[in-house]
Amino acid sequence: MSIKILHTADWHIGKQLHKIDLAPDMELFFDWLLLCIQEQKIDVLLMSGDLFDQANPSQAAMTQYYQFLKRLIPLSCKVIITGGNHDSAHVINAPKELLQLLDIKVVGGVPEDISELFVDIEIGDDSVVIAAVPFLKDRDIRNAAPGESYSDKIQLIKEGIAGYFKSVNDYYNSNYSGKAYILMAHLFAQGASISDSEREIQIGNQASVVSAVFGEEPHYIALGHIHRPQMVSRPFIRYSGSPIALSFSEKKDVKEVVLVTVDGTSVTYEALAVPKFRKLVSITGTIEEVEAKIAAYQSESVLVDLAEIIVEEESENIAHIKALENILTSDLDGKLQILKGSIHFKNTTVGTSKLLGQGEDIKDFSAVQLFQKRLEQDESVTNSTELIHAFKEILEGLDAVELDD
Repeated sequence: MSIKILHTADWHIGKQLHKIDLAPDMELFFDWLLLCIQEQKIDVLLMSGDLFDQANPSQAAMTQYYQFLKRLIPLSCKVIITGGNHDSAHVINAPKELLQLLDIKVVGGVPEDISELFVDIEIGDDSVVIAAVPFLKDRDIRNAAPGESYSDKIQLIKEGIAGYFKSVNDYYNSNYSGKAYILMAHLFAQGASISDSEREIQIGNQASVVSAVFGEEPHYIALGHIHRPQMVSRPFIRYSGSPIALSFSEKKDVKEVVLVTVDGTSVTYEALAVPKFRKLVSITGTIEEVEAKIAAYQSESVLVDLAEIIVEEESENIAHIKALENILTSDLDGKLQILKGSIHFKNTTVGTSKLLGQGEDIKDFSAVQLFQKRLEQDESVTNSTELIHAFKEILEGLDAVELDD
């Protein structure tokens, strides 16, 4: 008798895409996930971080989470959930004791005792040990030193992450050696292909880790943080990716969960495609071409498809700008909803080649992108790289305060 495990991550419950609530998308994913657990006879569900989109999730997001867990209880499927860089350890851990009674283990942040990460599961003659490592914050893995340089900080973070995973593997070797071993982690692994929707983690992702930090002990490594499903370095080191598209950069991605089967010390894995409940589409061309494509657009999605409009014209013309505004505010009878638009004029000077359409506002850009744009406008700035690094460190500090609230 084998043990079947389903690896997923990055649910981002409460996520909005350009002010569009993605709760209906998540609800349809939960419907599919529950059916998948039943049909595949899943014994254990792993969720590797970023359960919520915000450190302080809304009441609606919390309700959606608990409603899913309520529906899951009759299926007799053990659940292990870790906190990610978007999550507050306090929020995740608040109902810890109650959830434990329901066979749901949550590890919101790094515990004082490393033994609390481990779950030993036995089903029939088979067993598997799971180390549920959450997102490792700066303070979890190193001591800040006065006057340390940016490069020193990066190096110390990398060393701290490697040291922590060595401690986890040492505990496995001392207590569970010989058993099938799955390691959960939420971080940025070197070589991973990213999308536009991941929040930068530990100083602009420069503290990325090489796969060697996970050691040779794990039979499967269930990663979270990167939203595109993919393996990293070796086939058993995998990001499941987010179950729904969280940005237009993911519009062509095939979303997945990973089915992991443990048979003795043999661990196999295969990807299961998650259905698309709506499409994210980019409609490009001249004003006339865009209008024609919208008029001809057909959708078979369960939910309304979401679109971004990118108009490309030869020369600047106020009529084209007004036409784009009309497109952004037009009623499309519910078959398509346009979230943002931009217009590009080929024959204009550098610096004015892109005009934002009415559908875009400051929320279309990350704080780092806005800061970079501001630096590009100031010709007197000669140390922009250092300023960007410093700005990212400030943002990281603000994130840490937010997650602790």
